[in-house]
Amino acid sequence: MLKMSQIKLPMLAGFIYTFTIVLLGAVVTSLILAFTETRESSLPTVVYTVNGLALFVGGFVSGKRGGMKGWYYGGMTGILYSIFITLLSFLGFDAKLGISSLYHLLLAFLVAAVGGIIGVNLSKK
Repeated sequence: MLKMSQIKLPMLAGFIYTFTIVLLGAVVTSLILAFTETRESSLPTVVYTVNGLALFVGGFVSGKRGGMKGWYYGGMTGILYSIFITLLSFLGFDAKLGISSLYHLLLAFLVAAVGGIIGVNLSKK
C-alpha cells in the first residue's frame, strides 16, 4: 500500500492532504449537526473554515515537498483542488459557472500559496 511519505509529486501530495482534511471535516461537521443543537445556518462558516484550513495545509505540504517555489506548488495545489470541486459541482449538482467560481479559484490559489511559502521556509531550517 502506498504511504503518504512515498508520494514525491508535491501537488499530488498537497491535493491528497487537502481532500483528506475536507472529508474529515465533513464527517466531524455531520456528527456535530446530528448530535448537538447546532443549527445548519452556521454551515457556510464551517465549510469555508475547513476548506481554508485544508487548502493551507495542502499548500504547506506541497511547498515543503517541493523544497522551492512554495508559492507555485502551493498555488497550483489550490488551483487543482478548486478545479476538482468546480467540476464536481458542475457535473454532479448542475451548479452554474460564473464569477464566483473564478473568485473561489483565486482565493484557493492565494490560501494554498501562502501555505506553500511557509512550507518551503520551514523546511530550510
